[in-house]
Amino acid sequence: GVLVDPLSMFLVNIVAWISFLIMVYSLQYMKAEFGLTRYWFFMNLFIGNMLLLVLADNLLMMFFGWEGVGLCSYALIGHFYHDEPEHWVGTTGDAALGVPQAYSPSHAGMKAFVMTRIGDIALLIAIFLIFATAGTFNYSQLATQLGKTGSWASTLSGLGLLVPTALLFFGGPIGKSAQFPLQEWLPDAMAGPTSVSALIHAATMVKAGVFLVGRMGPIFFLALLQFNQVTPFFGTVAWIGAFTAFLAATQATVAREIKKVLAYSTVSQIGYMMMGLGVAGLSANFIAGYSAGLFQLMSHAIFKASLFLAAGWVIHATGTRFMDQMGGLAKAMRLTSIAMIFAGLSLMGIPPFSGFWTKDAILSATFESSQYILYAMGLGTVLLTAFYTTRMLGITFAGKASKHLEEPQKEGNHNSEAGLTMLIPYLALAVASLALGVLYPLYSGSLTNYLMGTFQSLPPILSGESVPGLSTTDIILLAASTSMAAIGLALGYVRYFRRPYEAPTQMKGLRGFLWHRWYIDAIYYRVFVGGLTWASRGLYRYIEQGIWDRLSPAVARDIIDYTSASGTLDSSVVDRGVNDVASAGSRLSNLLRRFQSGVTEQYVIVFAIGIVLLLVYMIFIIGAR
Repeated sequence: GVLVDPLSMFLVNIVAWISFLIMVYSLQYMKAEFGLTRYWFFMNLFIGNMLLLVLADNLLMMFFGWEGVGLCSYALIGHFYHDEPEHWVGTTGDAALGVPQAYSPSHAGMKAFVMTRIGDIALLIAIFLIFATAGTFNYSQLATQLGKTGSWASTLSGLGLLVPTALLFFGGPIGKSAQFPLQEWLPDAMAGPTSVSALIHAATMVKAGVFLVGRMGPIFFLALLQFNQVTPFFGTVAWIGAFTAFLAATQATVAREIKKVLAYSTVSQIGYMMMGLGVAGLSANFIAGYSAGLFQLMSHAIFKASLFLAAGWVIHATGTRFMDQMGGLAKAMRLTSIAMIFAGLSLMGIPPFSGFWTKDAILSATFESSQYILYAMGLGTVLLTAFYTTRMLGITFAGKASKHLEEPQKEGNHNSEAGLTMLIPYLALAVASLALGVLYPLYSGSLTNYLMGTFQSLPPILSGESVPGLSTTDIILLAASTSMAAIGLALGYVRYFRRPYEAPTQMKGLRGFLWHRWYIDAIYYRVFVGGLTWASRGLYRYIEQGIWDRLSPAVARDIIDYTSASGTLDSSVVDRGVNDVASAGSRLSNLLRRFQSGVTEQYVIVFAIGIVLLLVYMIFIIGAR
């Protein structure tokens, strides 16, 4: 069935409107590319599966949409399956721990498919544990059971499985939303078309995990609250979100590829959302963290779609994905640079853009839940976010054109603005990010109260309310987060706007550590890919060659001997018996054929003999009586 409630309507509008603008952008962006029929099919299927996921009223239907977006992401990330070098992601020739750090589109698509399936297995186990104890997949029925004796929650708690089930359930969002430790697929997903990247990051796949936590979070909160087990689950959600936000932000500070910077920022911003939803369960004011996480989802969807679409045009116009091969584009692409600056300021959390309010709402909810270490990590991430965003804008648009662009410009091939079909979508989204920020004080309270309608089917335990105005604590927290953003912006501005860009030479050890993604990706390849490859080779060597290849000749000889004996038995017994039966039938038919000569006199004689024999038989029978 279909569930129409405040949460689903909130997400449906975000998905539908942003997907529409991305599809309009694609009309021109993908015009000259191959595989257009496949592209449009999977893009529409992608959006449809996301809407199915959001509107489903039960876990089973949701899972169909969940797997659908995973399949479509695999197909779209690997759209350029011919694996031309210009579509690869990463720096060719670079390696970490002996593992190459450049990936083809087909490899990146498979990587996304495999890593997200790991989380999906955990999610599927949790869904069937819930169904086995509740007897239903329906969200509303799961919620209403919580107020009754013998509910699914009490059964799982009695078995010691309530918290493990909740954590297994969270495994799905960890994979889909690229949270630690399953975050490594998303940066490499940039091998797909930029319009695909925009859809994945802004409106579909990575938002699916946040939505699912938002959908089941209140139900798990009430289920765990009955048995005083709230902290293990919601604490895990918050800590994973905070750590992922910080981890990805550090990696973005050294990235060369413009799309990779945006990919790291998505991982980081999704971490913020998870932190907000996590601290909701650790706070006396549940709705504060809950609404903050969802507001951040909305804000991020708008400015991240704008950033990706604008970056797509920049890459297309310059012929490179590397920022250090760009530079000085602000004059030729004035509107594009304005759009990216607006969206970038929202990403940094600079007032009055929407990202300022939503980021601060999460930090405020974290502070009020007394999670001060998480709050400090969030503040540090604010500084890093402002720095790497300013760095991206400075290297791309400020200063002079790079050597990569000088030669085409000398030949008269100057970069210019995108066509209106591409320009209007990302410009409109950038303006929307500013407008939503300016109007935020007017609609935030009403939207919070609207989202609280999602809890109507739940027992009235969830506390919290939307309080108009700002308290002294709120003002101090606003000042703290804004100061951190300002410091990061200032550092980036001085380094990348006021000076010509030069490849950094300081702190090579730290830069190498961050450049190679904390070596997490390389370790995964070494341990899991390399380990499984080593194990499979060992199995081949010891099982296939060592055992089976030795046994197979003997087995083959035995089979040959058996078949030879079977052949002898078949020819000497079976065939002879069949042939003898056939010969007997032939002789009998030849004998009977003599009685069918076709001569009338012979038929009359035989008939007469038969009559005589019949009369004799009857006489003897009657005489005996």
